[in-house]
Amino acid sequence: MSTEELVVIEPLELQFPFEIKKQISCSLHITNKSDEYIAFKVKTTSPKKYCVRPNTGILRPQSTCDVVVTMQAQREAPPDMQCKDKFLIQSVITNQGATLKDITQEMFSKESGNTVNEVRLRVVYVSPPQPPSPVPEGSEEGSSPRHSLSENGNIASSEFTTERLAPAVEGKEEPTEGVALLSKLNAEKNKAIQQNNKLHQELELLRRERSKRRGGFSFIFVLIIALLGIVLGYLVKS
Repeated sequence: MSTEELVVIEPLELQFPFEIKKQISCSLHITNKSDEYIAFKVKTTSPKKYCVRPNTGILRPQSTCDVVVTMQAQREAPPDMQCKDKFLIQSVITNQGATLKDITQEMFSKESGNTVNEVRLRVVYVSPPQPPSPVPEGSEEGSSPRHSLSENGNIASSEFTTERLAPAVEGKEEPTEGVALLSKLNAEKNKAIQQNNKLHQELELLRRERSKRRGGFSFIFVLIIALLGIVLGYLVKS
């Protein structure tokens, strides 16, 4: 029975999500379906470009080995993102209980009369996966915005941080009845003060004229002046 019927290799195409200046890895699985011990070896056309762990191994009966192929960081992308690199996986039946120390180069040489199975894998560069679209903080995807309520039933204050409020329009308040009355009294007070000042000026002129004629004021004239002063003072205080 040939090793081609004993070994399964997946996948048959090594896909690397290519990015410049970034080290990229992919995995392949080598499965032994038989009850034989099988030795394998991994080769590539660009050994300086790739790192393979492990590149050789022993597959026990009904076992699987995971091989990690790592491509070193590249300074530039190839034309049209096409890669010509190839991998070759050789496998051969070996002695029962064989270990890594028993693997030699001659085991994989067809000139030695061994039945060597060879599987070639191609390398493909693919676009790197796109990051998921960010979800706005504080919102759930697929849900419509709504006001949240706090434990006491009021709208939570955090909701106001997401609202855009228009500025309030500045307006003028209508004067109340008390304000109108106060304005009227102030106007009458100012008018009384003006009349008082005018009357004082007129009295002063009369006093000067009478002083020149008689040398002083009569008692009645002084009484009239005093009464006028009391009335005007009352008007000013009100």
